[in-house]
Amino acid sequence: MANPVATFNTSEGTFTCEIYLDTMPVTASNFIALANEGYYNGLTFHRVIQNFMLQFGCPHSKDPKSSRAGTGGPNGGTTYNTPDGKTITRDRGGNIPDEFVAKISNEPGTLSMANTGQPNSGGSQFFVNTVHNSFLDWFDKSTPSQHPVFGKVVDGMDVVLAIQSVRTDGSDKPVKPVVMNSITMA
Repeated sequence: MANPVATFNTSEGTFTCEIYLDTMPVTASNFIALANEGYYNGLTFHRVIQNFMLQFGCPHSKDPKSSRAGTGGPNGGTTYNTPDGKTITRDRGGNIPDEFVAKISNEPGTLSMANTGQPNSGGSQFFVNTVHNSFLDWFDKSTPSQHPVFGKVVDGMDVVLAIQSVRTDGSDKPVKPVVMNSITMA
């Protein structure tokens, strides 16, 4: 069975990503469930750093001026299912278990779970790498960063690179908000 594909329809254009459900079932299923609920629709990229990454997925970013953008996630106690039928319950902070199983590097175009640096602190936020950020790999012990990859851009990398080039303020927020109109799964 082929992995699902997510279409990201943004205010700057569309890009598509393969979601690694086969190798990252806990993380990928979380993303798929949130996308299918419409969770990401209307949110903005709240952190964009040229030659690094684009961060997205905080519910507070629906208001692009919110100082809380980058601090939120899904409701705690909510659930989703993995392909093998296992039910995963997000903790009270809306976080999911870390999934350190597939040694997939944070290469350009990959989707990676954002977290606070603490174990099991990823929820809905993720980032798109625009360069090879191997120091963020969970298996690279040169830094404490541990960000598992769960997908990769397969079409529209030009849109990702255009988003990374937008003008940002001192907090790395785009001056003109970049909106996620919708994410659809196929």
